[in-house]
Amino acid sequence: MNAVVRHLSIRGRVQGVGYRWSMVREAEKLGVTGWVRNRLDGPVEAVAAGSPAAVEALIAWARRGPAGARVVTVDVVDIAQAAAFDGFEQRPTT
Repeated sequence: MNAVVRHLSIRGRVQGVGYRWSMVREAEKLGVTGWVRNRLDGPVEAVAAGSPAAVEALIAWARRGPAGARVVTVDVVDIAQAAAFDGFEQRPTT
């Protein structure tokens, strides 16, 4: 399996609605590793690593988000370097 790594920047009403907690649960279900955090300037930022199908499924979820979220855009950028994560974690706001 060739793993892929993607950086996501999610904008809209995505803070204060349980977005990060919900993304951690979704990533765990899909077997995706990486992290998610709030940014002080408003968006939620994440890095997702795993099989192409699993990462694409998480990106599709990110475009919807949890109940209460209103996602406006999800910018996705490929990360060329291999990343190794032990799981999917919620990181502090930066």
